[in-house]
Amino acid sequence: MKDIVISDAVKYIGADDKDLDLFESQYIVPNGVSYNSYVILDEKIAVMDTIDTRKTDEWKENLERVLDGRTPDYLVVSHLEPDHAGSIKEFADKYPEAKIVASAKAIAMLPQFFEIADLADRAVAVKEGEELSLGSHTLQFFMAPMVHWPEVMVEYEKSEKILFSADGFGKFGALDADEDWTCEARRYYFNIVGKYGAQVQALLKKAATLDIQTICPLHGPILKENLGYYIGKYMTWSSYEPEDDGVLVAYASIHGNTKKAAEKMKEILEAKGAKKVAITDLSRDDMAEAIEDAFRYDKLVLAAASYDASVFPCMETFLNKLTNKNYQNRKIAIIENGSWAPTAARVMKSYVEKMKKIVLCEKTVTIKSAMKDADVTAMEELADELLA
Repeated sequence: MKDIVISDAVKYIGADDKDLDLFESQYIVPNGVSYNSYVILDEKIAVMDTIDTRKTDEWKENLERVLDGRTPDYLVVSHLEPDHAGSIKEFADKYPEAKIVASAKAIAMLPQFFEIADLADRAVAVKEGEELSLGSHTLQFFMAPMVHWPEVMVEYEKSEKILFSADGFGKFGALDADEDWTCEARRYYFNIVGKYGAQVQALLKKAATLDIQTICPLHGPILKENLGYYIGKYMTWSSYEPEDDGVLVAYASIHGNTKKAAEKMKEILEAKGAKKVAITDLSRDDMAEAIEDAFRYDKLVLAAASYDASVFPCMETFLNKLTNKNYQNRKIAIIENGSWAPTAARVMKSYVEKMKKIVLCEKTVTIKSAMKDADVTAMEELADELLA
Protein backbone atom coordinates (compact mmCIF):
# COMPACT_ATOMS: atom_id res chain seq x y z
CA MET A 1 0.00 0.00 0.00
CA LYS A 2 1.18 3.50 -0.81
CA ASP A 3 2.26 5.30 2.36
CA ILE A 4 -0.34 8.02 2.91
CA VAL A 5 0.27 10.28 5.87
CA ILE A 6 -2.67 12.00 7.52
CA SER A 7 -1.43 12.41 11.10
CA ASP A 8 0.13 10.44 13.95
CA ALA A 9 -3.31 9.35 15.15
CA VAL A 10 -5.28 9.16 11.90
CA LYS A 11 -4.19 6.40 9.54
CA TYR A 12 -5.15 5.49 5.99
CA ILE A 13 -6.10 1.84 5.43
CA GLY A 14 -7.81 1.96 2.03
CA ALA A 15 -6.80 0.38 -1.26
CA ASP A 16 -6.51 1.16 -4.94
CA ASP A 17 -8.44 -0.88 -7.50
CA LYS A 18 -6.78 -0.74 -10.90
CA ASP A 19 -8.56 -3.77 -12.34
CA LEU A 20 -12.11 -2.40 -12.25
CA ASP A 21 -13.54 -1.99 -15.74
CA LEU A 22 -16.66 0.04 -14.91
CA PHE A 23 -17.35 1.95 -11.70
CA GLU A 24 -20.96 1.33 -10.66
CA SER A 25 -21.13 -0.82 -13.81
CA GLN A 26 -21.40 2.28 -16.00
CA TYR A 27 -18.43 4.66 -15.70
CA ILE A 28 -15.08 3.87 -17.27
CA VAL A 29 -12.14 4.34 -14.89
CA PRO A 30 -8.98 4.23 -17.01
CA ASN A 31 -6.84 5.01 -13.98
CA GLY A 32 -8.77 2.86 -11.54
CA VAL A 33 -10.40 4.06 -8.35
CA SER A 34 -9.50 4.19 -4.67
CA TYR A 35 -11.64 2.87 -1.85
CA ASN A 36 -10.72 4.97 1.18
CA SER A 37 -10.97 3.91 4.81
CA TYR A 38 -9.35 5.37 7.90
CA VAL A 39 -8.55 4.57 11.53
CA ILE A 40 -8.44 7.02 14.43
CA LEU A 41 -6.14 5.73 17.19
CA ASP A 42 -6.88 7.10 20.65
CA GLU A 43 -8.01 5.76 24.03
CA LYS A 44 -10.76 4.27 21.94
CA ILE A 45 -10.31 3.32 18.31
CA ALA A 46 -12.69 4.22 15.52
CA VAL A 47 -12.54 2.69 12.05
CA MET A 48 -13.99 5.10 9.50
CA ASP A 49 -15.86 3.03 6.91
CA THR A 50 -14.82 -0.20 5.21
CA ILE A 51 -14.21 -0.82 1.49
CA ASP A 52 -15.43 -2.84 -1.48
CA THR A 53 -15.27 -6.63 -1.24
CA ARG A 54 -12.92 -6.57 -4.22
CA LYS A 55 -10.21 -5.35 -1.84
CA THR A 56 -11.35 -6.76 1.51
CA ASP A 57 -8.23 -8.87 2.06
CA GLU A 58 -5.90 -5.93 1.49
CA TRP A 59 -8.05 -3.75 3.73
CA LYS A 60 -7.97 -6.31 6.55
CA GLU A 61 -4.18 -6.53 6.33
CA ASN A 62 -3.90 -2.75 6.48
CA LEU A 63 -6.28 -2.59 9.43
CA GLU A 64 -4.46 -5.25 11.41
CA ARG A 65 -1.11 -3.61 10.76
CA VAL A 66 -2.36 -0.24 12.02
CA LEU A 67 -4.13 -1.76 15.04
CA ASP A 68 -0.90 -3.51 16.05
CA GLY A 69 -2.70 -5.92 18.35
CA ARG A 70 -5.34 -3.52 19.65
CA THR A 71 -9.08 -4.01 19.15
CA PRO A 72 -11.31 -1.35 17.57
CA ASP A 73 -14.15 0.06 19.63
CA TYR A 74 -16.24 1.55 16.82
CA LEU A 75 -16.96 1.21 13.14
CA VAL A 76 -18.33 4.48 11.81
CA VAL A 77 -20.45 3.97 8.70
CA SER A 78 -20.83 7.12 6.61
CA HIS A 79 -22.45 5.50 3.59
CA LEU A 80 -23.90 2.06 2.88
CA GLU A 81 -23.12 1.83 -0.81
CA PRO A 82 -21.26 -1.47 -1.35
CA ASP A 83 -18.00 0.12 -2.53
CA HIS A 84 -17.68 1.52 1.00
CA ALA A 85 -19.73 -0.85 3.10
CA GLY A 86 -18.81 -4.13 1.43
CA SER A 87 -16.57 -5.30 4.26
CA ILE A 88 -18.84 -4.43 7.19
CA LYS A 89 -19.81 -8.03 7.94
CA GLU A 90 -16.17 -9.16 7.86
CA PHE A 91 -15.40 -6.46 10.41
CA ALA A 92 -18.45 -7.20 12.54
CA ASP A 93 -17.66 -10.93 12.69
CA LYS A 94 -13.98 -10.38 13.51
CA TYR A 95 -14.61 -7.72 16.17
CA PRO A 96 -17.88 -8.70 17.87
CA GLU A 97 -17.46 -6.18 20.68
CA ALA A 98 -17.17 -3.19 18.38
CA LYS A 99 -20.13 -0.84 18.12
CA ILE A 100 -21.46 0.17 14.70
CA VAL A 101 -22.08 3.92 14.56
CA ALA A 102 -24.29 5.26 11.79
CA SER A 103 -27.34 7.35 11.03
CA ALA A 104 -30.71 5.93 12.03
CA LYS A 105 -31.54 5.34 8.36
CA ALA A 106 -28.29 3.47 7.83
CA ILE A 107 -28.95 1.27 10.87
CA ALA A 108 -32.39 0.47 9.49
CA MET A 109 -30.92 -0.40 6.07
CA LEU A 110 -28.02 -2.54 7.33
CA PRO A 111 -30.04 -5.80 7.52
CA GLN A 112 -30.88 -5.39 3.84
CA PHE A 113 -27.20 -5.94 3.08
CA PHE A 114 -25.87 -8.10 5.93
CA GLU A 115 -26.95 -10.48 8.65
CA ILE A 116 -24.97 -9.21 11.62
CA ALA A 117 -25.24 -10.98 14.96
CA ASP A 118 -26.62 -8.88 17.82
CA LEU A 119 -27.01 -5.83 15.59
CA ALA A 120 -29.69 -4.33 17.84
CA ASP A 121 -27.24 -4.32 20.74
CA ARG A 122 -24.27 -3.18 18.73
CA ALA A 123 -25.83 -0.42 16.64
CA VAL A 124 -25.48 3.20 17.75
CA ALA A 125 -27.73 5.56 15.81
CA VAL A 126 -26.40 9.12 15.99
CA LYS A 127 -28.26 12.35 15.31
CA GLU A 128 -27.37 15.71 13.85
CA GLY A 129 -24.62 17.43 15.86
CA GLU A 130 -24.09 14.59 18.32
CA GLU A 131 -20.54 13.84 19.41
CA LEU A 132 -18.51 10.74 20.18
CA SER A 133 -15.39 11.08 22.33
CA LEU A 134 -12.49 8.76 21.60
CA GLY A 135 -10.20 10.42 24.16
CA SER A 136 -8.32 13.42 22.80
CA HIS A 137 -10.26 13.09 19.55
CA THR A 138 -13.97 13.86 19.22
CA LEU A 139 -16.18 13.03 16.27
CA GLN A 140 -19.16 15.24 15.53
CA PHE A 141 -21.83 13.91 13.16
CA PHE A 142 -23.71 15.79 10.46
CA MET A 143 -26.48 14.24 8.40
CA ALA A 144 -26.13 14.51 4.63
CA PRO A 145 -29.29 12.91 3.23
CA MET A 146 -29.28 12.35 -0.55
CA VAL A 147 -25.60 13.13 -0.93
CA HIS A 148 -26.21 10.86 -2.62
CA TRP A 149 -28.14 8.20 -0.64
CA PRO A 150 -30.70 8.99 2.11
CA GLU A 151 -28.65 7.47 4.94
CA VAL A 152 -25.41 9.40 4.40
CA MET A 153 -23.66 11.31 7.14
CA VAL A 154 -20.26 12.99 7.43
CA GLU A 155 -18.01 13.29 10.45
CA TYR A 156 -15.90 16.17 11.73
CA GLU A 157 -12.98 15.37 13.99
CA LYS A 158 -12.69 18.42 16.22
CA SER A 159 -9.11 18.26 17.51
CA GLU A 160 -7.38 17.77 14.16
CA LYS A 161 -10.10 19.59 12.20
CA ILE A 162 -10.66 16.77 9.74
CA LEU A 163 -13.84 16.37 7.69
CA PHE A 164 -14.59 12.76 6.75
CA SER A 165 -16.72 13.72 3.77
CA ALA A 166 -18.21 10.40 2.54
CA ASP A 167 -18.59 10.63 -1.25
CA GLY A 168 -18.21 14.41 -1.15
CA PHE A 169 -14.98 15.68 -2.74
CA GLY A 170 -14.35 12.25 -4.22
CA LYS A 171 -12.94 11.51 -7.64
CA PHE A 172 -12.20 8.67 -10.00
CA GLY A 173 -8.61 7.43 -10.24
CA ALA A 174 -6.30 5.40 -8.01
CA LEU A 175 -4.35 7.41 -5.47
CA ASP A 176 -1.12 7.01 -7.42
CA ALA A 177 -2.73 8.18 -10.67
CA ASP A 178 -0.86 11.13 -12.14
CA GLU A 179 -3.84 13.25 -13.19
CA ASP A 180 -5.54 16.55 -12.50
CA TRP A 181 -8.03 16.46 -9.61
CA THR A 182 -10.59 18.74 -11.21
CA CYS A 183 -11.49 16.85 -14.39
CA GLU A 184 -12.05 13.47 -12.77
CA ALA A 185 -13.69 15.01 -9.70
CA ARG A 186 -16.05 16.91 -12.01
CA ARG A 187 -16.89 13.78 -14.02
CA TYR A 188 -17.46 11.93 -10.75
CA TYR A 189 -19.62 14.68 -9.25
CA PHE A 190 -22.01 15.35 -12.11
CA ASN A 191 -22.57 11.72 -13.02
CA ILE A 192 -23.00 10.38 -9.50
CA VAL A 193 -24.02 13.23 -7.19
CA GLY A 194 -25.13 15.87 -9.70
CA LYS A 195 -28.87 15.33 -9.34
CA TYR A 196 -28.74 16.41 -5.70
CA GLY A 197 -27.38 19.95 -5.92
CA ALA A 198 -29.75 21.33 -3.28
CA GLN A 199 -28.71 18.66 -0.82
CA VAL A 200 -25.02 19.30 -1.50
CA GLN A 201 -25.61 23.01 -0.92
CA ALA A 202 -27.22 22.21 2.43
CA LEU A 203 -24.18 20.17 3.43
CA LEU A 204 -21.79 22.91 2.30
CA LYS A 205 -23.63 25.36 4.55
CA LYS A 206 -22.99 23.06 7.49
CA ALA A 207 -19.34 22.67 6.47
CA ALA A 208 -18.96 26.46 6.32
CA THR A 209 -19.48 26.61 10.09
CA LEU A 210 -16.51 24.32 10.69
CA ASP A 211 -12.77 25.03 10.74
CA ILE A 212 -11.70 22.36 8.25
CA GLN A 213 -7.99 21.75 7.75
CA THR A 214 -8.16 18.35 6.03
CA ILE A 215 -10.79 16.58 3.92
CA CYS A 216 -10.79 12.78 3.88
CA PRO A 217 -13.17 11.53 1.16
CA LEU A 218 -14.15 7.94 0.42
CA HIS A 219 -12.64 8.13 -3.08
CA GLY A 220 -9.62 10.06 -4.26
CA PRO A 221 -6.80 11.93 -2.53
CA ILE A 222 -6.79 13.37 0.97
CA LEU A 223 -7.05 17.14 0.59
CA LYS A 224 -4.89 19.30 2.85
CA GLU A 225 -4.01 22.41 0.87
CA ASN A 226 -6.01 25.01 -1.06
CA LEU A 227 -9.25 23.72 0.42
CA GLY A 228 -10.99 26.89 -0.72
CA TYR A 229 -10.42 25.80 -4.32
CA TYR A 230 -12.11 22.42 -3.84
CA ILE A 231 -14.97 23.84 -1.81
CA GLY A 232 -15.41 26.58 -4.41
CA LYS A 233 -15.72 24.00 -7.17
CA TYR A 234 -18.41 22.20 -5.19
CA MET A 235 -20.26 25.46 -4.61
CA THR A 236 -20.29 26.11 -8.37
CA TRP A 237 -21.18 22.55 -9.37
CA SER A 238 -23.95 22.13 -6.81
CA SER A 239 -25.55 25.46 -7.71
CA TYR A 240 -25.71 24.41 -11.40
CA GLU A 241 -23.81 27.53 -12.39
CA PRO A 242 -21.60 27.22 -15.50
CA GLU A 243 -17.97 26.80 -14.63
CA ASP A 244 -16.51 28.19 -17.86
CA ASP A 245 -17.54 30.39 -20.77
CA GLY A 246 -17.63 27.91 -23.63
CA VAL A 247 -19.64 25.63 -25.87
CA LEU A 248 -20.04 21.87 -26.02
CA VAL A 249 -21.05 20.59 -29.45
CA ALA A 250 -22.60 17.17 -28.84
CA TYR A 251 -23.49 15.22 -31.97
CA ALA A 252 -25.19 11.94 -32.87
CA SER A 253 -24.35 10.94 -36.43
CA ILE A 254 -25.26 7.77 -38.31
CA HIS A 255 -23.23 7.88 -41.55
CA GLY A 256 -21.07 10.94 -40.92
CA ASN A 257 -23.09 13.80 -42.43
CA THR A 258 -24.24 15.12 -39.04
CA LYS A 259 -20.67 14.76 -37.79
CA LYS A 260 -19.47 17.02 -40.63
CA ALA A 261 -22.10 19.59 -39.70
CA ALA A 262 -21.09 19.47 -36.04
CA GLU A 263 -17.44 19.93 -36.92
CA LYS A 264 -18.36 22.84 -39.16
CA MET A 265 -20.38 24.38 -36.32
CA LYS A 266 -17.35 24.13 -34.06
CA GLU A 267 -15.25 25.89 -36.71
CA ILE A 268 -17.87 28.64 -37.10
CA LEU A 269 -18.13 29.20 -33.33
CA GLU A 270 -14.37 29.47 -32.98
CA ALA A 271 -14.18 31.90 -35.89
CA LYS A 272 -16.84 34.05 -34.22
CA GLY A 273 -14.82 34.30 -31.02
CA ALA A 274 -16.13 31.55 -28.73
CA LYS A 275 -13.57 31.22 -25.93
CA LYS A 276 -13.68 27.45 -25.85
CA VAL A 277 -15.46 24.92 -28.06
CA ALA A 278 -15.43 21.24 -27.11
CA ILE A 279 -16.94 18.55 -29.32
CA THR A 280 -18.08 15.03 -28.53
CA ASP A 281 -19.28 12.07 -30.58
CA LEU A 282 -22.09 10.64 -28.47
CA SER A 283 -21.87 7.30 -30.28
CA ARG A 284 -18.21 6.74 -29.43
CA ASP A 285 -16.93 9.04 -26.73
CA ASP A 286 -17.34 8.54 -23.00
CA MET A 287 -20.92 9.53 -22.20
CA ALA A 288 -19.95 10.48 -18.64
CA GLU A 289 -17.38 12.92 -19.97
CA ALA A 290 -20.01 14.39 -22.30
CA ILE A 291 -22.25 14.97 -19.27
CA GLU A 292 -19.33 16.55 -17.43
CA ASP A 293 -18.60 18.96 -20.29
CA ALA A 294 -22.27 19.86 -20.71
CA PHE A 295 -22.30 21.05 -17.10
CA ARG A 296 -18.89 22.69 -17.36
CA TYR A 297 -19.75 25.13 -20.15
CA ASP A 298 -22.53 27.70 -20.37
CA LYS A 299 -23.66 26.83 -23.89
CA LEU A 300 -24.60 23.60 -25.66
CA VAL A 301 -25.17 22.66 -29.31
CA LEU A 302 -27.22 19.53 -29.94
CA ALA A 303 -26.72 18.08 -33.41
CA ALA A 304 -28.49 14.84 -34.25
CA ALA A 305 -29.83 12.71 -37.04
CA SER A 306 -33.47 11.68 -37.15
CA TYR A 307 -34.11 7.99 -36.54
CA ASP A 308 -37.28 5.89 -36.44
CA ALA A 309 -39.42 9.06 -36.45
CA SER A 310 -37.48 10.19 -33.38
CA VAL A 311 -33.82 11.02 -32.72
CA PHE A 312 -30.69 8.86 -32.98
CA PRO A 313 -30.65 6.84 -29.72
CA CYS A 314 -27.34 8.03 -28.25
CA MET A 315 -28.64 11.62 -28.33
CA GLU A 316 -31.79 10.57 -26.50
CA THR A 317 -29.61 8.79 -23.92
CA PHE A 318 -27.56 11.97 -23.48
CA LEU A 319 -30.62 14.16 -23.06
CA ASN A 320 -32.24 11.71 -20.68
CA LYS A 321 -29.11 11.72 -18.51
CA LEU A 322 -28.93 15.51 -18.54
CA THR A 323 -32.58 15.71 -17.51
CA ASN A 324 -32.05 13.21 -14.69
CA LYS A 325 -29.08 15.21 -13.41
CA ASN A 326 -31.10 18.45 -13.30
CA TYR A 327 -29.30 20.17 -16.17
CA GLN A 328 -30.24 23.85 -16.10
CA ASN A 329 -29.18 27.47 -16.44
CA ARG A 330 -27.65 27.10 -19.93
CA LYS A 331 -28.18 28.30 -23.51
CA ILE A 332 -28.90 25.63 -26.13
CA ALA A 333 -28.89 25.53 -29.95
CA ILE A 334 -30.29 22.71 -32.07
CA ILE A 335 -29.23 21.26 -35.43
CA GLU A 336 -31.16 18.36 -36.91
CA ASN A 337 -30.64 16.13 -39.93
CA GLY A 338 -33.14 14.04 -41.84
CA SER A 339 -33.50 12.73 -45.35
CA TRP A 340 -37.29 12.70 -45.79
CA ALA A 341 -39.03 13.62 -42.52
CA PRO A 342 -36.71 15.33 -40.02
CA THR A 343 -37.88 14.62 -36.46
CA ALA A 344 -34.74 15.03 -34.36
CA ALA A 345 -35.32 18.68 -33.45
CA ARG A 346 -38.85 18.04 -32.21
CA VAL A 347 -37.66 15.28 -29.91
CA MET A 348 -34.63 17.21 -28.66
CA LYS A 349 -36.81 20.23 -27.92
CA SER A 350 -39.22 18.05 -25.95
CA TYR A 351 -36.37 17.25 -23.56
CA VAL A 352 -35.02 20.78 -23.41
CA GLU A 353 -38.45 22.20 -22.59
CA LYS A 354 -38.54 20.09 -19.42
CA MET A 355 -35.31 21.64 -18.15
CA LYS A 356 -35.16 24.66 -15.83
CA LYS A 357 -33.79 28.07 -16.75
CA ILE A 358 -32.82 27.13 -20.29
CA VAL A 359 -32.58 29.68 -23.10
CA LEU A 360 -33.34 27.82 -26.33
CA CYS A 361 -32.24 29.57 -29.51
CA GLU A 362 -35.21 30.50 -31.65
CA LYS A 363 -33.51 29.38 -34.83
CA THR A 364 -33.24 25.66 -35.60
CA VAL A 365 -31.04 24.44 -38.43
CA THR A 366 -32.50 21.59 -40.48
CA ILE A 367 -30.16 19.74 -42.82
CA LYS A 368 -31.58 17.46 -45.49
CA SER A 369 -29.15 14.52 -45.74
CA ALA A 370 -25.86 16.37 -46.38
CA MET A 371 -24.66 19.86 -45.45
CA LYS A 372 -24.86 22.49 -48.18
CA ASP A 373 -23.84 26.14 -48.50
CA ALA A 374 -27.29 27.31 -47.38
CA ASP A 375 -26.95 25.15 -44.25
CA VAL A 376 -23.59 26.74 -43.44
CA THR A 377 -25.17 30.17 -43.71
CA ALA A 378 -27.97 29.02 -41.38
CA MET A 379 -25.42 27.67 -38.89
CA GLU A 380 -23.56 30.99 -38.93
CA GLU A 381 -26.82 32.72 -38.01
CA LEU A 382 -27.44 30.16 -35.28
CA ALA A 383 -23.93 30.70 -33.92
CA ASP A 384 -24.58 34.45 -33.76
CA GLU A 385 -27.73 33.83 -31.74
CA LEU A 386 -26.01 31.35 -29.43
CA LEU A 387 -23.07 33.65 -28.71
CA ALA A 388 -25.18 36.81 -28.35
